[in-house]
Amino acid sequence: MDENTVNNRDEQDPSKSSRRNFMKNIGLLGAGVAAGAGALYSGDIFEKKKAATGESKVLLTQDNKLVEVDSLEMKVLAKNPEKLKLQEGREGIPGKRWVMVIDLSKCRNARRCISACQDAHQLKPEQYHMNTLQMQDSPGTAPYNMPKNCQHCDNPPCVAVCPVDATYKRGDGIVLIDNVRCIGCRFCMAACPYSARIFNWTTPKDADKHSGETYNVELNVPQKIGTVSKCLFSADRCREGKLPYCVSACPNGVYYFGDENEDAVTNGTTKETTRLSKLLRDNGAYQLMPELGTKPRVYYLPPKNRLFPFEPSTD
Repeated sequence: MDENTVNNRDEQDPSKSSRRNFMKNIGLLGAGVAAGAGALYSGDIFEKKKAATGESKVLLTQDNKLVEVDSLEMKVLAKNPEKLKLQEGREGIPGKRWVMVIDLSKCRNARRCISACQDAHQLKPEQYHMNTLQMQDSPGTAPYNMPKNCQHCDNPPCVAVCPVDATYKRGDGIVLIDNVRCIGCRFCMAACPYSARIFNWTTPKDADKHSGETYNVELNVPQKIGTVSKCLFSADRCREGKLPYCVSACPNGVYYFGDENEDAVTNGTTKETTRLSKLLRDNGAYQLMPELGTKPRVYYLPPKNRLFPFEPSTD
């Protein structure tokens, strides 16, 4: 059928002409869409995406959806200061291996170390990260005072039993507790042979004062109800190049603190630095319960040639 015949019939029935033109237009539109899709596939948009493609990352959104994001298209909008503090607190101080030496011949139970620790770590008067015990080795020997804190073991049983990685051992020798992770199960308290940990049964001291502060795991402030706390070797002071709170507060030179890698410790009262190995060797130093294999980082010098007579505590 030639075009003239078709046109004659369209003149006789105008509706057929309109229908035919409509179908032609649809065909042209479909062809255009197909051509456009082909252009998109091979053109700039897809090529640009290919060029930007990097390692794929799976992220969790705030509304709990897992999304896959191109690493090259990721942009950090802000850094969480609390997470930065926690990360820094877990890494420790490179190249350091902190150690404490306690000279029992110099302790007169002044308890300044205890007060300084409590003030720094938001502790109530009945809460102790360290305490002074009255010791007597046998009925025929004189009693003496013995400060006792966390031993910061190199083989810490508390770390092994924690189910949520809240307590951990750093490379610089310090054992810390992250109370953001702590669930209050108290497994670590049961595992510690030195009874060095406490539990926050009630709202911590000065909770209102510290409310809203960024949590500092090296200081363990703000403290939180329902979590475990303990001596931190004043990790925040170590990062600043300062002696721990307890060491600086002692008026009688009981404490030495320093870096085992440098074989040097500094006395908190005299500020004199001495060789660690010589101090331990010349004074018959010992550790608490070494038979347990915990490998404590706290050494004691026996109470010989005491500077002060023993005075029973009135507390």
